[in-house]
Amino acid sequence: MTRADEFERLRPLLFSIAYRILGSVSEAEDAVQETWLRYSRIETEPDSARNFLSTTVSRIAIDVLRSARVRREEYVGRWFPEPLLDDPYEDPARAAELADSVSTAALLLLERLSPLERAVFVLREVFGFGFDEVAVAVGRSEAACRQLAVRARRHMDDGRARFAADRRSRAQLAESFFAAFRAGDVDGLKELLAADVSLVGDSGGKAPLWGDGVFGSANVARILAALIEPFTQVGGSMEPHELNGQPGALFRDREGRIVNTLTLDILGGRVQTIRAVLNPDKLRHLGPVADAWTVIRETNQARRAEPSGPDAAG
Repeated sequence: MTRADEFERLRPLLFSIAYRILGSVSEAEDAVQETWLRYSRIETEPDSARNFLSTTVSRIAIDVLRSARVRREEYVGRWFPEPLLDDPYEDPARAAELADSVSTAALLLLERLSPLERAVFVLREVFGFGFDEVAVAVGRSEAACRQLAVRARRHMDDGRARFAADRRSRAQLAESFFAAFRAGDVDGLKELLAADVSLVGDSGGKAPLWGDGVFGSANVARILAALIEPFTQVGGSMEPHELNGQPGALFRDREGRIVNTLTLDILGGRVQTIRAVLNPDKLRHLGPVADAWTVIRETNQARRAEPSGPDAAG
């Protein structure tokens, strides 16, 4: 097997490590590409290509994250990870860890960790690397890595929800939610939302957004129902699609360009949090991106044009 073949075989693992450390598809892809460049330049073949490449991509991701954290502190509004359509790495033995760790909620918890804690947690808890391998990857002793892992695990456990839906019931609830959403059914939506549900978004100041968020089942149901009909009237479409291993949807304009994504956190038989990513910089890896300002302007015009009053049904 050539060096290039070996790298391509391990590319899914490398991307999955980098994405979980960085929470960014574009930055993870750049980290993987830089890893290949370094691998292609070394003169002697490493004893283990997997160890060499996972160490290299982890160190690159840690360095990128350190600089990214400064940018994220200056970020306009809420910061969410870039939506991921499909995780390219599969390991049946660690399927649960892989699925849980890529969720938006888990990635936001990982944001609380230091870059080293995050890398140690990802390598050890998600991908099952031995502490000897983790120590080499992050350039620390095994004892130090064990301490980092304990701290990281404690932070993650403290922030996790106490109960979660199984995949089948979660999928059924999501199907009902999107059916009610598409129909503009306020009462149907309210039945599926937690009383304290939140609708929050990440626009980065580059797309229209509803302030700091919408809270409470009645308010969230009302705004969702009010938006969907005029959006479809101007040619928009909602495409349910799993994102970051969670129920979600892609919203497209009449030309099929991405307007935003939506993901659902489902716990205790209700939708607890709805997160929208509208920042065009975080959507470009999904395909052509729409001008959200134009879409919302057309949607608002469609809303104002709707008949109202006692003769509306006539």
